[in-house]
Amino acid sequence: MLIGIDASRAAVVQRTGTERYSLEVVRALLAVDSPHRWRLYFRELPSPSLHSWTGSAEVRVIPFPRLWTHIRLSWEMATHPPDILFMPAHVLPIIHPRRSVATIHDLGYRCFPEAHPPAARLYLELGTRWNARQARRVVVDSQATRADLERFYGTPAYKIHVIYPGHTSWIQRVEDPARIRSAQERLGIPEQYILYVGTIQPRKNLVRLIEAYVSLRRRWPAGSEPPHLVLGGKMGWMTQDIVRAVQHSGLENLVHLVGYVPDEELPALLSGALVFAFPSLYEGFGFPVLEAMACGTPVVCSNTSSLPEVAGDAALLVDPLDVEDIASSLLRVFQDEELRRRMVEAGYRQVQRFSWQNTARELLELFEELGAEPA
Repeated sequence: MLIGIDASRAAVVQRTGTERYSLEVVRALLAVDSPHRWRLYFRELPSPSLHSWTGSAEVRVIPFPRLWTHIRLSWEMATHPPDILFMPAHVLPIIHPRRSVATIHDLGYRCFPEAHPPAARLYLELGTRWNARQARRVVVDSQATRADLERFYGTPAYKIHVIYPGHTSWIQRVEDPARIRSAQERLGIPEQYILYVGTIQPRKNLVRLIEAYVSLRRRWPAGSEPPHLVLGGKMGWMTQDIVRAVQHSGLENLVHLVGYVPDEELPALLSGALVFAFPSLYEGFGFPVLEAMACGTPVVCSNTSSLPEVAGDAALLVDPLDVEDIASSLLRVFQDEELRRRMVEAGYRQVQRFSWQNTARELLELFEELGAEPA
């Protein structure tokens, strides 16, 4: 059986969650021992580092200036279709095999429309609705997204498969203090800090996190200096209120917007943090929570959407709409050393539940089940 995969998002240099998913899931699928053939579609020639793991897969580079998916990839599907097409991080092309599998990562634009610009909401609405209707099977990252897909689009339960993403093995605790301090110095941050990593955009709830940080500093015990707040991630949309919240907090020198964190800096930055704060309004999965746990950092995250599935009993869960709940939970982690120890140990155990090898095996079982059906 020939399985085609849109690998275009795997070639993105500055990866957010969906691009990381695309890279890791394609890499894991190619590593599974199976009798099937693989064909990878790229918009442009991938870097040599990507070529190193493509192995015996057929690499098809099909450049096109605009509307690559719906025009160029559609043409490829019309002229040289695979038996199954898998879309790990994008919409199905207009022309696609009847046996197609699409991934829907989240429906945050439906749950929190005010956190998305109108054009982005329209694009996400049309693309998600198209995937939900046209794909023979839909893969989602969590039970929460499955419930949303059924609620908003009436997608039949049999069509939806929850297949959890994995943990990226190279993101693990850095024990070398010199390496941690080197990363901190390159980013211009102090040794003591609360960390957030993710795209800087309204859905991540960063205005309330900044307000919680202000509250935390007011309640900090006298005689010691509270940690700084570090916000890592590339700027997304509608960032004005976030930047304004930093400026109006009166703590501009204590709240650090450090930009996109390169892969080579991420483990050290996570390992050096005193606590990882992730009060997002909505997540389809939440890779940063797993990554922080893998680096031995206690996590405070939201009690909504998929985050309880990802965090398990290893994090303190908070109401993302309650600034004082966020502040109180952060303060509790700092004040209770035994709690910190239990959270770190539970975090290491929780990470073990998520494996890209398991993700790939479950996807392959889905492809084989689909391949046995009439076209």
